[in-house]
Amino acid sequence: MTADLQFSETAKIMTMLLISLFILLTVLGNILVMMAFIVEKSLRTQSNFFLLNLAICDFFIGTFTSPMYALYALTGRWILGRYICKMWLIADYMMTTASAFNIVLISYDRFLSVTKAVLYRSLQKDHSQTVLKMAAVWVMSFLLYSPAILFWESVLGKKDLADSVCIPAFYDSWYFHLGTSVFDFLIPLVSISYFNLSIYLNISKRSRKKRQSSVPHLSGGNDIRPFTIATNQVLFSAQLDGIMTMAPVTKRVRKSLRQCFSRTMFSSSSHKDNIHNTYNVRVINLTRDKKVAKSLAILVCIFAICWAPYTFLIVTRTACQGYCIPSYWYDITLWVLYLNSAINPVLYPLCHKSFRKAFTIILHLCM
Repeated sequence: MTADLQFSETAKIMTMLLISLFILLTVLGNILVMMAFIVEKSLRTQSNFFLLNLAICDFFIGTFTSPMYALYALTGRWILGRYICKMWLIADYMMTTASAFNIVLISYDRFLSVTKAVLYRSLQKDHSQTVLKMAAVWVMSFLLYSPAILFWESVLGKKDLADSVCIPAFYDSWYFHLGTSVFDFLIPLVSISYFNLSIYLNISKRSRKKRQSSVPHLSGGNDIRPFTIATNQVLFSAQLDGIMTMAPVTKRVRKSLRQCFSRTMFSSSSHKDNIHNTYNVRVINLTRDKKVAKSLAILVCIFAICWAPYTFLIVTRTACQGYCIPSYWYDITLWVLYLNSAINPVLYPLCHKSFRKAFTIILHLCM
């Protein structure tokens, strides 16, 4: 990473204020998400733990990696030594990659909840799978860039870098950037797009079925209107009384006949209620899944907007060795990528009623 862009004093002040606001929003937003899990026990589900994993990742971007880069960019030189430089590079690449992988994991979880509901419910009780998936995100994020940051110079030769410059040794290797961009941008983008499209098609199919059916249609020939039930009950009771007056019937037989009639009428009414309840549950689930599809569509767009400029620029600029694209575009696109960490707390938890409830509790406690 370079810091060739020089700022005037006025530009520095304005940039520092803007960056400070961005960092503050990133940190506070993700702290709210993490605190929500403390104050609201109902949030501690598999899906929401993936949101917690994302919030932890974005929190570190707001508290460590982006402030360090802001200091580097504004001063134009690295002043913290080579060891801190290595640690910062590892954290920066790992956190941004983990943020992308967490978004894929969240999308996959919602894909299962909508399209494979039975399988999804069976997985809810398997907490070991949840922990394993969360850990896998961090392990894969570390392995994608960190070994190259640590050992590139030892394996392929040491580069002569000034102490005032903090960039990875593979910075000018276009083929390395091209290969890693497949894993940290292209595959996540294709994955969340596929999950979103699958959810959309699933919901469209169910919506068509819902339009073709209605409550009377669902109940079929067993539809029992209240007045018909009352009339049949009166007629049957009259007939039953007539039979019992015409023939000598004991009290026990009379009681048995009336109980049999009551069970028959209750069974018909219960059947109708069950059909109505099933229909209502389907409508509620469909409405919920439509909200999931909308949030995932926004997710895909935000992810593409934040990641595509940086990925395209880093590959192109490396291939032309920095001569075709001014260096300040690198800084701009990197901050756009960091912006994803500030948007995530708004994009995900605020769409959930339980999170909004927890945020309200936290704000009341703070006030």
